[in-house]
Amino acid sequence: MTMRRRSMFASALAAALLVACAAALAQTPGVPAGAAARVGDDAISMSELEQSAATELSRLDHQRQELLAAKLDQLIGDRLLAQEAKRRGVSVDAVVRDEIEAKAALVTDADVTDFINQNRARLRQPDHAELRGKVADFLRQQRLTQRREAYLASLRAQTPVQVYLREPEPIRVKVDPTVGFARGSREAPVTIVEFSDFQCQYCRAVVPILQQVAARYPDRVRWVFRDFPIEGIHPEAPLAHEAARCAGDQGKFWPYHDLLFEQTNLAPDALKQYAAQIGLDGGAFAQCLDSRRHRAGVVADVELGSRLGVTGTPTFFVNGRPMIGNLPLAEFQSVIERELTRAATTK
Repeated sequence: MTMRRRSMFASALAAALLVACAAALAQTPGVPAGAAARVGDDAISMSELEQSAATELSRLDHQRQELLAAKLDQLIGDRLLAQEAKRRGVSVDAVVRDEIEAKAALVTDADVTDFINQNRARLRQPDHAELRGKVADFLRQQRLTQRREAYLASLRAQTPVQVYLREPEPIRVKVDPTVGFARGSREAPVTIVEFSDFQCQYCRAVVPILQQVAARYPDRVRWVFRDFPIEGIHPEAPLAHEAARCAGDQGKFWPYHDLLFEQTNLAPDALKQYAAQIGLDGGAFAQCLDSRRHRAGVVADVELGSRLGVTGTPTFFVNGRPMIGNLPLAEFQSVIERELTRAATTK
């Protein structure tokens, strides 16, 4: 079992244990309905507990779903091979040997040499027989996997396969979508609330993705920005977030936001120069920034994010569904389409 699969299994087990604990609490005599604990006269509800751990639980749910989908795909493949072996009147091993092992592309010395040359920086061993043997084994396994996938795809095309596995209703975090600087219609059925850090490379990398999302769903997705500078590792970020709010005072938060993510210098003088670049009133901007007018607002966003379970950036809440990291466009689209479908069916 790979490290990734062990991690996914442990995550799924943790999620199952939390559900089991909730069920046990509900069945324990003398325990108030929906309660997780009582501290003196104050009750802590399961709902409160789940909200406080929503981001982590969402991650576990996602890992569990990935694990189930991967295992189901494996089982479907095994079943297709078994049915094909039965149809031929041979063993599964014989089908694998004839259709996968015999038809996988061969690995040549030139293939090994090309791989070593292309990955020289990552390969610590010198180019000797032991390394070449390991590379050859790796490439052979890679081509067997590719051939297996291609063959299973051909079997699947000939065999009716219905997949009934569905994603469970996601955990949702209560985030006020009306607070923060926003792009998109207030009436949009999908709201993406982003907690971001102007000095975070992953936040910078995801900006073009979010801009593509905004362009593809102009009336259906609203993008809301919230501050989450992580001062411990990005010491210049808090002031940059205050500067963006100062730009917002003059109606130019988003141009300043976009410009900041193109920069690496976030020193105070540079922040003022960027304001001039987008045509802000320099005096008013400098007075706002120097007075630290928006410091409390940035701190309040960070405190809110922490209460919601944000521990890193970027973190998103798509209609309350937590999503974490520099995600590809396809992943955003997948969630957005599901949310649009949900919105259409609940009208």
